[in-house]
Amino acid sequence: MFEPVIQEETTGCGIAAVANILGKTYAKMKASGNAMGIYADDKSLWSNTKYVREMLSAAGARTSTEEIPFASWSTLPDLALLAIKHHQEEGKDFWHWVVFKRVDGKAFVLDSASYLPANIRTDFEGMQPKWFIEVMVS
Repeated sequence: MFEPVIQEETTGCGIAAVANILGKTYAKMKASGNAMGIYADDKSLWSNTKYVREMLSAAGARTSTEEIPFASWSTLPDLALLAIKHHQEEGKDFWHWVVFKRVDGKAFVLDSASYLPANIRTDFEGMQPKWFIEVMVS
């Protein structure tokens, strides 16, 4: 098994999610993001999908063009970015990024939140995804 990447900043879940998908460290993904003008302290990292898509694309990964409404865990693709903890602040949507993976038929979520007792999650009932972005890595 692998070691999930933990976000090092409160708003770093997008950077950590991309690191978890690409198998990179948080520091490397943060440096890559910074070089592209993407910074963890920018709140739009958790209110806009553009930044994670750009970071994944720069590494050669492809993503679905639209956010796809979540229907069930069983219908998710083998790799996806999920928006959980969806809420609104001053009329703007915000969420927490996590990564859904299915490996050899086993499904789990990589959640980068530093306060969790375990960052590889299978407590699917405890997460309520609103939508997802499919990710295809070559």
